[in-house]
Amino acid sequence: MDFFETVKRRRSVRRYTQEPVPSTVIETALDAALLAPNSSNLQTWEFYWVQSPDKKAALVKSCLNQGAARTAQELIVVVSNPNLYKKTAPELLKRLNSPNAPKEIGFYYGKLVPVLYGWTILAPVKWLIFNLVGLFRPIMRRPWSSRDIDEVCIKSAALASENFMLAVAAQGYDSCPMEGFDECRVKRILRLGYRHRVVMVISVGRRDPKGIWGEQLRFSKDWFVKRI
Repeated sequence: MDFFETVKRRRSVRRYTQEPVPSTVIETALDAALLAPNSSNLQTWEFYWVQSPDKKAALVKSCLNQGAARTAQELIVVVSNPNLYKKTAPELLKRLNSPNAPKEIGFYYGKLVPVLYGWTILAPVKWLIFNLVGLFRPIMRRPWSSRDIDEVCIKSAALASENFMLAVAAQGYDSCPMEGFDECRVKRILRLGYRHRVVMVISVGRRDPKGIWGEQLRFSKDWFVKRI
């Protein structure tokens, strides 16, 4: 399917038919999700394909029993996990041996990333250092706190989610990204830790004609695109 046709086809579907979704569709979409751009290539995301009938029923309930979850054939929970840097940063150090890689790569992944992602107890100190340096030259003012790190990882997981949904659409199926859920209950179902954040739950299926409420509503481009 043409890329722009795929983008236009993708809609947030609120009700699905009972047609099963081939597992290859989900696998292909997950492969596409893992190719998404992400912060420092640390890949701090996890995708939980909920297949157990009991867990799926509990997840639907935790998604407030909304139609997009209740009628879905498949449910994917997209999660950010900042602690994955402990696994991915050392691997990146091993594999980034290309002549195109900057010489500072060792310092960045070996020293700076562990400080930014791991030493959250020193958040006030990091804030002070960043802002003092910022008085004299441009510098990234964040991340310095756990909340900042969560935000970075959530952005990466959201980018991957878009890849996933476009890949589903390109194969002729439909999806809906849901933010209406009880995160505490979802985390208990998946046995997630404190640092995990549930970014969204994505339902997948074949759209029911009543699953789309009408034409896609978008407002004037001038409201959102600023040329300065």
